[in-house]
Amino acid sequence: MDIDDILRDVDPTFHIIPQEKSDLQELTRAWIAERSAPELLPWPANGLFERINSSIKRQIEKVEEMTGDMDPKTNFALIVIQTELERYRYLVRSYLRARIAKIDRHTLHYLSTDELRARLSEMELAYATRHQALLHNHYLSSFLSSFPPNLQNLNDTSVGLNMIDAPDLESAVFIRLLKNAVVKGRGVDADDVFDARESDIVILRWADAKPLVEAGSAELV
Repeated sequence: MDIDDILRDVDPTFHIIPQEKSDLQELTRAWIAERSAPELLPWPANGLFERINSSIKRQIEKVEEMTGDMDPKTNFALIVIQTELERYRYLVRSYLRARIAKIDRHTLHYLSTDELRARLSEMELAYATRHQALLHNHYLSSFLSSFPPNLQNLNDTSVGLNMIDAPDLESAVFIRLLKNAVVKGRGVDADDVFDARESDIVILRWADAKPLVEAGSAELV
């Protein structure tokens, strides 16, 4: 018996929405991937978070509707629903915290090109822009104002030196193969190519694993 069965037992008019189960699974995968990847992954562009927010709102309304009912069966169902609600909230908060931490660490990097800016949601882009402006103003008032104007930029790439700190794409990650694929990895002494089967778990540099993940042949674990 899962949460849908419990709700249906308490309220026969309750209708299962398969999309909600699919969205929760997708949110969980996105959360795992974001916490595992060394760089910011693209923001889900399929309306996932809009649907997740609707599901959370629906569950809150259900809790408010059931609160105060003294029926033991209803009270048990209420506990289950609240537990499920907290699971949704935890995943959303943890996912957003992981992304904000990456934005804080490499703000200039993610604002440097249109391709990287496209990975951010509208609110994240506004946050990153404001965050960098405040940081730059703080540096100006603290010490940068005493430097010559040509040395006050934080994103200088002249003289072959890039001041923009970027994520380490050589960090190791674990991936699970979703289909049979040829895996190419750079070893310590030599490059290696091998055939991996579906469900195999492999450790690779993120730079080598990224093409497999983006192609849908593997997922981060």
